[in-house]
Amino acid sequence: MAELLTKTEQKELLKIARDTINGFVMTGEAPPVDANSPGMCAENGCFVTIKQHGRLRGCIGNFMSDKPLFRLVQEMAISAATQDPRFYRMKPQDLENFDLEISVLSPLKKISAPEEIQVGKHGLYIVKNTYRGVLLPQVATEYGWDRETFLKHICLKAGLPENAWKKQCDIYVFTALVFAEE
Repeated sequence: MAELLTKTEQKELLKIARDTINGFVMTGEAPPVDANSPGMCAENGCFVTIKQHGRLRGCIGNFMSDKPLFRLVQEMAISAATQDPRFYRMKPQDLENFDLEISVLSPLKKISAPEEIQVGKHGLYIVKNTYRGVLLPQVATEYGWDRETFLKHICLKAGLPENAWKKQCDIYVFTALVFAEE
C-alpha cells in the first residue's frame, strides 16, 4: 500500500479534500479538479475523516470505486462534511478549524477466524443480515484496543450485540494507507 501514492500525491489529495469541503460548504458546489498521475487515478476505496479540536467531526468512505481516487476523495470529503448522520452539516464557521485524514483502502478480504485479525494493521467490516459496521485500522490503535475489544466495538457500531462477532457474522479485514495534514 505504501507505494500506492507518493508524498506529493498524498498532499495533493489532502488539498483536494480541504478545497472541496471549503468550496462546497460556502457555495454548495465542489471546485473542479483534475489529476493524471497513476496514484491519483487508481480505483481504490477511501475514507475521509474530519476532526475538529482533535475530535471526530465526520467520517465517510467507500470500499470500492470505479472512478479515479481523486474524484472519490472529493465525493467522500463532501459526504463527511455534510452527510455523516452523527453530526450536523458543516457550516461556514466550522471551516475555521478542522483537520483532515485520508485512508486509502486495500480490497476487502473475508476471514474465517478472528485470530487472522492483526490489530493496528487491519480495519474491520462486519455484516450480519442488514447490519453493517466498519472501523478503520487506526481506530483500534488510537484507543489502545486488543483484538476482542476491537471486535466488540465493530459489533456495537453495526448495531449488533457486542458479542455478535462470535455468531455467524461475516467479518472482513482490509489495510489502509493513512495520511493526514501536518
